[in-house]
Amino acid sequence: MLVTGASRGIGLATAERFARRDDVEQVVLVARDSPAFDAAVAHLTEVASPAVKVWPYRLDLADRAGVLELVDQVHATHGNVDVLVNNAGYTKPEPVHQIDFAEFERTMAVNLYAPFSVIQGLLHAGNRFSLIVNIASTAGLHGRSGWLTYSASKAAVINMSEVLREELAIYGTRVACISPGRTATDLRRTLAPEEDPTTIMQPEDVAAVIEMLSTDVGRFVDSTNLVVRQ
Repeated sequence: MLVTGASRGIGLATAERFARRDDVEQVVLVARDSPAFDAAVAHLTEVASPAVKVWPYRLDLADRAGVLELVDQVHATHGNVDVLVNNAGYTKPEPVHQIDFAEFERTMAVNLYAPFSVIQGLLHAGNRFSLIVNIASTAGLHGRSGWLTYSASKAAVINMSEVLREELAIYGTRVACISPGRTATDLRRTLAPEEDPTTIMQPEDVAAVIEMLSTDVGRFVDSTNLVVRQ
């Protein structure tokens, strides 16, 4: 399986759940180079099942050329990616008058263009997915003041997932989009800095839903966009 945004939060919690399984061979992690990612890789290597190999790749997903190179490298090195979790996210919350267009472009690049590029790139390489999970947000369902760029990007992820679900069904690929509500992640702290993270949903809760989708039970969940919240 491959998970982006794997240095912390939902991505790290998801990677850990898969790394602990005996029926998984490889967990490919993608995140920006950072001390947090170094710590995540060390932790996952320590807790992983003996059957699992953890492979880290350091990349800023706003770099589309880098994403395409990474996709080719991953497919050549690791073979078929069965489960893909597009989790990486970015935003700089500001009111519309203050939004720097470069920040809008970066938000769309990480939140929308990168998932698209990973999926399309692997398909072009001949990959056949069993499951694709795109992480959106309830902010993509209802726009919120100050969150224009983030809400717009996540709304696009939800819609993209609907199209992918129809187009890839012929290959036996299941496509799901998860829209978490308030979750105690670093990104959430950026969006709501005054909020007490102990009072809201935890990354492990969302990771449990993602893992469920990869099981036989998950095949009975007939929903393109699955809202997950307390």
